[in-house]
Amino acid sequence: MNRVLNANKRLVHWFGNQSKTKQLLSPSRDNWSATKAIINNELEAIKSSGVWKSERVITSKQDSHINVEGRTEKVINFCANNYLGLSSNPEVIEAAKDALDKYGSGLSSVRFICGTQDIHKQLESKIAKFHGREDAILFPSCFDANAGLFEALLSAEDAIISDELNHASIIDGIRLSKAQRFRYKHRDMNDLEDILKNNQKARNRLIATDGVFSMDGNVAPLDKIYHLAQKYNAIVFVDECHSTGFFGRTGRGTEEFFNLTGKVDIINSTLGKALGGAAGGYTTGRKELIDLLRQRARPYLFSNSLPPAVVASASKVFDLLTQNSSLTERVERNTIAFRTEMKSFGFNILGDNHPICPVFIGDARLASTFADLMLEWHLCDWIQLSSRSQRKG
Repeated sequence: MNRVLNANKRLVHWFGNQSKTKQLLSPSRDNWSATKAIINNELEAIKSSGVWKSERVITSKQDSHINVEGRTEKVINFCANNYLGLSSNPEVIEAAKDALDKYGSGLSSVRFICGTQDIHKQLESKIAKFHGREDAILFPSCFDANAGLFEALLSAEDAIISDELNHASIIDGIRLSKAQRFRYKHRDMNDLEDILKNNQKARNRLIATDGVFSMDGNVAPLDKIYHLAQKYNAIVFVDECHSTGFFGRTGRGTEEFFNLTGKVDIINSTLGKALGGAAGGYTTGRKELIDLLRQRARPYLFSNSLPPAVVASASKVFDLLTQNSSLTERVERNTIAFRTEMKSFGFNILGDNHPICPVFIGDARLASTFADLMLEWHLCDWIQLSSRSQRKG
């Protein structure tokens, strides 16, 4: 009997502890209330600043003319990164459909386990050939390519010198690295040279820049950057997301624009803009760099492979671009025509004769209101207008 009573006491004690444990583990309304208040304050600050971003819903293919939810008329789309119009190209779409039938919807694996198909290797080979490089490696996005590069390549003995207006993905990628970090004033070669001079003791010096800066449409002075890299024994990294496929004489990007083809050490770019617009990014460069990234780049090692349809559509785009440069030439003509006409109407168009044509309003709230009105006027609707005040180096 005593043993039964003792067992009952132990059960009561156990269940009592379990109840206390559940109370400790259950979500606390008070704790979330504090978090909710913080979030709501942040949201209100965004709204009151006039830079709240609303998502207008497209009900058609991405194209120069699109259908938008809630509207019966088509609107002219000026804000997509679909520079070459290939997001809805019939040949690109057909290639994706064929890949779905032959290779399935996805790999359910990272690349190094069982996530590499022959089409992945073929696309990497086409990318390397297009850029005149030894090898290339695919990532889920160029954001991931930028996140994987610097940490894998550089250590605390090295120095990264970055343009102050580089894209957020470059900034975040650099933060993941243990290398010493420096920023030079936007496109200021004197400032860049001073930083290079002061860091000659670093094991490696890497200069990081966007090829084209997407907020302003201005082009990095790559010829001068390359000259300084040669002078101070540095390597050059360029993010070509807003260049690949449509900038330069044959769409080979900023280095082709400056007649420096093959001179840049590392190029990262995207498949999600001009090159079909689906998804994916890549790094291309020397074989030993790509080999290292396959072993060390965390976004590559721990992300699923790009889906076959995405790979096949991008592969078809590279086929089209290597056949001739007619699409690239058309973009250049359209850019000159649009910039010329807009300026003739008195608009302040920023940038360096690049297809990115920022219409500078000067005030974030006014820019947002102007963009909404553009949609209502259905003339050249839905231009994304931005304020410099939103930017943080």
